Amino acid sequence: MNHRVAILGGSGFIGRYIVKRLAERGDVLTVAARHAGSAKFLKLKGDVGQVGLLNVGIDDEKLLPAVLAGNDTVINCVGILRESGRQRFDMVHHTAPARLARLARETGAARFIHISAIGADPRASSAYARSKAAGEQAVRDAFPTATILRPSIVFGPEDQFFNRFAALAMVSPALPLIGGGLTRFQPVYVGNVADAVVRCLDDPASAGRTYELGGPKVYTLRALMELLLDEIHRKRLLVDIPFGIASLQARLMAILPNPPLTPDQVELLKRDNVVSSGALTLATLGITPTAVEAILPTYLDRFRRGGWYERRRMPMTRAD
Repeated sequence: MNHRVAILGGSGFIGRYIVKRLAERGDVLTVAARHAGSAKFLKLKGDVGQVGLLNVGIDDEKLLPAVLAGNDTVINCVGILRESGRQRFDMVHHTAPARLARLARETGAARFIHISAIGADPRASSAYARSKAAGEQAVRDAFPTATILRPSIVFGPEDQFFNRFAALAMVSPALPLIGGGLTRFQPVYVGNVADAVVRCLDDPASAGRTYELGGPKVYTLRALMELLLDEIHRKRLLVDIPFGIASLQARLMAILPNPPLTPDQVELLKRDNVVSSGALTLATLGITPTAVEAILPTYLDRFRRGGWYERRRMPMTRAD
């Protein structure tokens, strides 16, 4: 059965992989994005007319009913890592998804899949984590059979984790380890997250369930930085920064238009970001998680000296 699917945030990092997976199997997609003009590449994922683009944001209540009408599935991939301008955590992660879930139910959608995050907790010190938890509850209230996916840090060619630190390593002699680099993560490949969406869409038993998505291995922040540096063939100091100092630095950086660190991100780093014991996982969906080590070489080569074709320096020899 081919589905008609509306995807909010389909041009984003995770969304574009979901679009690719669903288009490859023949689903008809309506992709809503705030800047649809820059997402025309998504049309190439399917046949002519299979992927439609609409310039609609998740907060546009007037146009959303028309976007959702006629679709049997709605997928919400919209999320932000930091607040800026009108993009506030509570609006993007809570209020807007609640409205979207309600409109999906009212327009007759049979399935609703919501991308949240590991660490969503109404008692968290991080506003990001609290807004994610509020959004999950609001979505469930509006659409009780919604499926919620909580990934750990998501990695892949367009990620904002390894790419950002690799870029920093190109210009800085040191990389920061906030809180001593002891925070634990379970990075999950973006392709596996997209696969999980497809499996949930095909499995009626996933309705109303929450899945936590993590990779096959848990790493500390320090271990991830060491892995990164080894991959890009660069040596950099790893500097421990206590949480208190990091919070102060983040408050000072807040005046920048695109701060590299925010106080809320410091709060997030105070808690491990790993799959909970007893949670439903990728394995529950029959998906074998992909290791970080298998994917990083496919997109971090540009941060090496000389890129992929980096030459090994050969020892000088004297002619006899």
